[in-house]
Amino acid sequence: MNQEIIKFCLGKGILLEREILNALNESNDIENLKIFLEKIKLLTKQKVINKSLFENNKTFLKDYSQTLSEDSKKNFENLINNLGIFFQNESKNNFKKVLDCIEKKENMNIKVTNMIQTLPKSIEVKDFVNFFKSRLNEMKNFLQDNSELNNLVSINKISGKKQNISIIGMVYSKKVTKNKNMLIEIEDSTGRITILINKDKEDLYKKAEDIALDSIIGLKGSGSKELFFVSEIIFPEANLNERKRADLEEYALFLGDLHFGSKLFLKKDFLKFIDYINGKVENTPEVKKIKYLFLVGDLVTGVGNYPNQENDLEIQDLEQQFIHLAKVLNTIRKDIKIIISPGNHDGVRLMEPQPMLDEKYAWPIYEIENVIITTNPSTVNIGSKEGFQGFDVLTYHGFSFTYYANNVPKLMIKKAMNTPEEIIKYLLKQRHLAPTHASNQYFPTEKDSLVLSKIPDIILAGHTHKSAVSYYNNILIISTSCWESMTPYQEKFGNKPDHCKVPMFNLKTRAIKILDFESIEKNDN
Repeated sequence: MNQEIIKFCLGKGILLEREILNALNESNDIENLKIFLEKIKLLTKQKVINKSLFENNKTFLKDYSQTLSEDSKKNFENLINNLGIFFQNESKNNFKKVLDCIEKKENMNIKVTNMIQTLPKSIEVKDFVNFFKSRLNEMKNFLQDNSELNNLVSINKISGKKQNISIIGMVYSKKVTKNKNMLIEIEDSTGRITILINKDKEDLYKKAEDIALDSIIGLKGSGSKELFFVSEIIFPEANLNERKRADLEEYALFLGDLHFGSKLFLKKDFLKFIDYINGKVENTPEVKKIKYLFLVGDLVTGVGNYPNQENDLEIQDLEQQFIHLAKVLNTIRKDIKIIISPGNHDGVRLMEPQPMLDEKYAWPIYEIENVIITTNPSTVNIGSKEGFQGFDVLTYHGFSFTYYANNVPKLMIKKAMNTPEEIIKYLLKQRHLAPTHASNQYFPTEKDSLVLSKIPDIILAGHTHKSAVSYYNNILIISTSCWESMTPYQEKFGNKPDHCKVPMFNLKTRAIKILDFESIEKNDN
């Protein structure tokens, strides 16, 4: 075994440290070891394979182990553990290290109040079952507070006799009959029932058309266990009683979808923005009061996110994209807190909740002293002072938005990818950021982290590249524009992006001003 590994490494130009060679010699899975050695050389561009190289590339080691069969995976993990390297505990330690770092960067005026840690684990069917049960139970509690749901019963308690009742359940399926009535299957933890929406009840029917699969709703009506006739549909509805105002005048700015590293990145305009917040533009006294800057995903343009993306890249390497972006962000004055959450271009997994930016690639961002990095989604409280509890800002990049824009009738009519505030209002009505199973990739956490358990004062999203500001039930909705000219890929899908628009929110007056940094002339960068 020893000689075979040495011969293979010589042929590939790989040099093994003695400790690594001895560890490899303990394994009988030589073919997988050869593949592994080739891959780590290709990834790191290092010829000398030593323990420190392994320690600096734990994410790769962990990901590689997931590609192996059960026996090979066990052998590989034993090999790595024998070198004193551990995956899951390290994930916990890394997360704690990052949390400690965040706590140091937080102060009385800013606090990350909710972000979700998910550790690597094998996903089983029971995880999905528990995930949906958790959602159902939490949503049921919200809906039970609604006084309109009289005579509330579980589905298995509905008898064969006609009765006036209310039920709460998850939408299992929807279909339209030959007579144009709508049949919806609703289920709870006790059973399933078919409900009917009569086509002649126009307002109710329109409401039913917009019900999302897998969403949880309340229903009033009459019927038996065979068929239930609906008279009213009740949604969980995110709602605030009031619009807060701070005593101290401060400003928060909201950006997203920079796509740094793209050939089409609007660099000149972004640098104009940097000059503005650094006080280098005349007659802008308000900039001294800017204290918070949110970046809601797709900071960099990434690699391999869509077909032939390499043709659109100015910077071909993900790490280099972050390095160059960090140089720019590091010039922002240090009394401004920069809150960063990831998007689908930033080199993290697509499954939501998305973890914080990967330190392997985004390490320069972590080194900026006034940056706070969170998950997607997350909630950050800003402007808290003695006697004022601050504003809760929910950040969500918005990967699920495309599904609802293309599948919900009223959103399709409004071409909602160009009116993202309508998508967000729709999801606030559902009290969930992605209720439908097919709307996003998700990690089945013990508690559904996309449920709006606590209603935010502000919901901030990106992804659509459209700038919008609106309100829904006293919740401020902000959608961010982008900093990349339209790519051929975007044009193919009929996107009409807004560029370089920055909403500025006054915490004292709640006034919102849209700052525009887009050049009138065409950007040539």
